[in-house]
Amino acid sequence: MKTLHMLSACLALTACASQNPAAQTSTVAAASAVKLYAIDCGRVQATDFGSMADDGSMKGIGGEGVNPCYLIRHPKGDLLWDTGFSEAIADMPGGLQPQGAPMRFQVPKKLTVQLGELGLAPADIDFLSFSHMHFDHAGNANLFASAKWIVDAEELAAAFSETAHRRDEVPHYSALEHVKPVVIEGDGAYDVFGDGTVTIHQAPGHTPGHTVLLLKTAKSGAFLLAGDLWPLRESRERQLVPVYNSDRAQTLESMRRVEALAKESNARVIRQHVPEDFAALPAFPAPLE
Repeated sequence: MKTLHMLSACLALTACASQNPAAQTSTVAAASAVKLYAIDCGRVQATDFGSMADDGSMKGIGGEGVNPCYLIRHPKGDLLWDTGFSEAIADMPGGLQPQGAPMRFQVPKKLTVQLGELGLAPADIDFLSFSHMHFDHAGNANLFASAKWIVDAEELAAAFSETAHRRDEVPHYSALEHVKPVVIEGDGAYDVFGDGTVTIHQAPGHTPGHTVLLLKTAKSGAFLLAGDLWPLRESRERQLVPVYNSDRAQTLESMRRVEALAKESNARVIRQHVPEDFAALPAFPAPLE
């Protein structure tokens, strides 16, 4: 099992910063230029969320979910965090309902169209990273193969494993198979821009290399994009673990450590599929600063 040291790393960084006023000033200056754009990359209508809780508590309970992508604009480049459902679903009347699945997926507006509203094309994205490689988070990955891909080592291994190919999971991100990514090794956080404003933290269990992202802004404070650590509004309070997670014990340990990270950084947790969390962010194309 992967051992996480996120809390101790955060405490160490905080201590160092407190002893180094120049580092604090640099981080604050960088944070003042960081912007987060919350992009609607899909919607989910479900008649049964039973698979979202291995204790059976969600069986027969349906609801709605949102599937966002996040664009982070920084003076050193643009980072796209998760790419949502494939935008091909936008061309399907009524959306997509996989055979036998209790869920329907819809894409109201294509990701490329929304990026275009900011004057961006896929080739303009400098950095690409995912909370994990499931189809609802990496559905448009192939459009961004020219970006510098940042990925956890264990997620990379799982993404192109024999099992992934056998399950036909790879086509959603096949263009990344032969690129040279930036691989996150070990258990420490990865500082995307080197100034502490955007850090990626390992939180395995949903998938072998699932990650969360901590963003620090000057005006609005810190935000933690939680990926699928808590996919439902009930998940966080009740510590629900989906039946299809790769490791239950890892999931619970990741929940504990990410809660500690959120507390230490005074970050607002964004449960990525929960509509009210998404709605609380500025409506695209307005940014969070």
